[in-house]
Amino acid sequence: MSGGSDVTRILEAAAQGDPNAAGELLPLVYEELRKLAAHRLSQEKSGQTLQATALVHEGYLRLVGDEVPQRFNGRGHFFAAAAEAMRRILVERARRKATVKHGGGLHRVDLDQLSITCDDGRADELLALDEAVAELERHDPQSAELVKLRYFAGLSHQEAAEALGIGRRAADRLWAVAKAWLYQRMSSL
Repeated sequence: MSGGSDVTRILEAAAQGDPNAAGELLPLVYEELRKLAAHRLSQEKSGQTLQATALVHEGYLRLVGDEVPQRFNGRGHFFAAAAEAMRRILVERARRKATVKHGGGLHRVDLDQLSITCDDGRADELLALDEAVAELERHDPQSAELVKLRYFAGLSHQEAAEALGIGRRAADRLWAVAKAWLYQRMSSL
């Protein structure tokens, strides 16, 4: 994304209450947010009602639409918050589908094979992963954030490491721990 310093400047202005900051920020981050959303939704069955544009807009509104301005410590923090907002939207959607059509039944899934979608057949896997990530977050917040960035925001391993402000080797260690922990947790569901 070009204009990283512009993004930081605008985020600071938004935190100071500048009413024009949100309007200036969206054009700078929109394409990257849309790519993240499109990646997450690319595995959806055709005919789904949630489109990447809608996911970006809803997530963006959750980030900057509050009456109390949020403070973001740069680009990485902003995109981590965006990943969290998109995760919550997808989980809320999966919960709606699970309650109506699936009765909330959960089953064991292989984390390496897990694909985050909200289609009718996979909502239970998304809910199981969300529950496991929430528990991981209580024990190891940085590992949980790495999982969120990779699975829910669609960032590559390197991009997620950069967003967290850590090196590749540190991200590799966190990923190994998170994978093992989530595998163990999801196996018991």
